[in-house]
Amino acid sequence: MYLQLASQQPGRRAQAAIRSVATKLRQLTWGGGLWLLVCLAGPAALAQGLPPELASVWRSTRLPESALSLYVKEVGTSQPMILVNPTEPRNPASVMKTVTTWAGLSGLGSDYVWRTTMLARGGGRVDAQGTLSGPLYLKAGGDPFLTMQDLWGLLRQLRLRGIKNLTEVVVDRSLFGAVTIDPGAFDGAPDRPYNASPDAMMVGLGALRLIFQPDAAARKWIPVIDPPLRGVRVEGEIAWKDAVCPGSPSVSTQVVPSGNEFIIRVSGSAVGSCGEFSDYRVAFSQKAYFEGLFRMLWKELGGTLAKGVTEGRTPANATPVVWHDSRTLGDIIRYINKHSNNVMARTLLLTLGAQQTGPGATPASGAAAALGLLQSQGVDTRGWVIDNGAGLSRSSRLTAAGLGSMLDVAWLSPMMPEFISSLAIIGVDGTVRRRLRNDDAQGRAHLKTGTLRDAKALAGYVMGASGKRYILVKFVNGERAVAGGRAFDDALVSWLAER
Repeated sequence: MYLQLASQQPGRRAQAAIRSVATKLRQLTWGGGLWLLVCLAGPAALAQGLPPELASVWRSTRLPESALSLYVKEVGTSQPMILVNPTEPRNPASVMKTVTTWAGLSGLGSDYVWRTTMLARGGGRVDAQGTLSGPLYLKAGGDPFLTMQDLWGLLRQLRLRGIKNLTEVVVDRSLFGAVTIDPGAFDGAPDRPYNASPDAMMVGLGALRLIFQPDAAARKWIPVIDPPLRGVRVEGEIAWKDAVCPGSPSVSTQVVPSGNEFIIRVSGSAVGSCGEFSDYRVAFSQKAYFEGLFRMLWKELGGTLAKGVTEGRTPANATPVVWHDSRTLGDIIRYINKHSNNVMARTLLLTLGAQQTGPGATPASGAAAALGLLQSQGVDTRGWVIDNGAGLSRSSRLTAAGLGSMLDVAWLSPMMPEFISSLAIIGVDGTVRRRLRNDDAQGRAHLKTGTLRDAKALAGYVMGASGKRYILVKFVNGERAVAGGRAFDDALVSWLAER
């Protein structure tokens, strides 16, 4: 916890190596006139680009040719194997996270950490009763994965230093600017964790865990809210059923505001033999969640708080008392990509903006920082639109050829192992753990998936039977994109794995 802040920039050798790779790729690919060839090929590239076995699978989707963009190439080579509408800007859905994580990794370094610091004037002087002299300042570091246990540990360290009574807690969120979003704006589901707002002082992603504990004697499910914050309660019940556990319980949970509190309404049924299960929901804003959690934990540790929690800036003469360093960025991007975590991706983009242009970062400054960094690496970003870094958007745009060039740069860089290990492994883990489990492709592809109402995307790397590695980028946009995309995705990955 008290180790010095790790280096926040990649080494000069790593930066130089990335620039060298970018130069070679420009010479191999776009410098040879391929971009002009791609642009001239246009929609007709579909019939020429797809091999017969993949073309037949695509026809079975009954989707128009214009809905597909596809880019397939062996890593490090100049000539793509398949090109289908590769320069058409498409909505990449959560595949956008590959852009955010690579930009963050190459711009900040795999050993970058987020620091959350508690400061006070005079270094934390206390009187005989354990009262801290002046406010406690909490300098938010934008940690995307700060847990309730981490916050408890920070507060415990305060108590070990003799601090018991606080007059006021001032939270300094100035690292980010105005980044709070309406969690219901995207799809009208504000209580879903994937819609959670980013925040510089975010704990546990701002989500409540609703635990259902089985009481076999009473044939009832006992709901428990964790953390047990004031202002939230459960209504309804889950019906108890006797049977062999069929899998995930069929339950519904919804957060409904009611005056000054929130009600979590539950319904459905669950088989007793399945045992305890959980669901996660967002009720409070990030600021209200943090304040409630801080008060609860501080009270549990025997502390008192007189005035409350406010917003403000940390004064220049305040000195650190305790601090917490996050997991490294190399670890964090595994959570973002393998589990497609939206709020963590948003936070990483904001962090990149803050490190590149200074405090007060916004999605716009983060996007500008990411695009500038990628362009310096030789990635063709024409037609790209990065709005929040997570892909939970109707306006995000990438091109298949541009993303393919980014994946080539990443593969040939010194940071390739960290980046590729963040992607889900087909048939093994993450968002593709249930895909192609009984196929020869199992374990041979590192991929990022993306799905929205009218967009389905897939990107990453596939290792062929020959030992060669292939870059794969596929976007499908339009009506029925989701319904018709999965079979083609699986066929494409299997086809590459067999090569």
